[in-house]
Amino acid sequence: MEQAQLGKYVIESEIGRGAMGVVYKAKDTVLERTVAVKTVNMALEKDHADKYEARFYQEARAAGGLNHPNIVTVYDAGKAGDVVYMAMEYIQGVELRTLLTEGQPMALGRALAIAAQVAEGLGYAHQAGVVHRDIKPANIMVTADGPVKTQIFSRNTARLYRLDMKAAQGALTSDKIAAIKAEYVALGGERSNARYGYVHRVTG
Repeated sequence: MEQAQLGKYVIESEIGRGAMGVVYKAKDTVLERTVAVKTVNMALEKDHADKYEARFYQEARAAGGLNHPNIVTVYDAGKAGDVVYMAMEYIQGVELRTLLTEGQPMALGRALAIAAQVAEGLGYAHQAGVVHRDIKPANIMVTADGPVKTQIFSRNTARLYRLDMKAAQGALTSDKIAAIKAEYVALGGERSNARYGYVHRVTG
């Protein structure tokens, strides 16, 4: 059976699926490397499809301009039929959310190490004028023996905010920047997670 292909990327397997799109493990046939390909089916976006597609590319360019060990690298973006796609670094790891299990506290040292690496990546992106407005465990990849990687380009493309750094001096407001979603902010040693309906405790 002939394998499905998006541009120069041959689809090998499905990694994840959302309401509007699918993430695949794929092979770059030109550079011969494994990548992750995020797709969005524009046929499912009945209203303002052109505007949504333009924003997809705009934010792919913003994420693609970032190069940091704690940020998932974006390689390419394109379109095949009704499907827009983005090729990015393939990470052999797990989403942070899979490590936040109810009743199983995360060790303080590990929690701080993960948080520090996420902060390093976000700090670099901020200096480049890009602020991620959808930071959550599902967008953070943790590997067994490598750096923690934050996906700057999430499936919710409206969440990226490109800053004019000069105009932003002293003018940023809370409705424009949300570095960490409120439900993930630690309070008194506990991590409140409204999305999953539990409080995650960090231990020493």
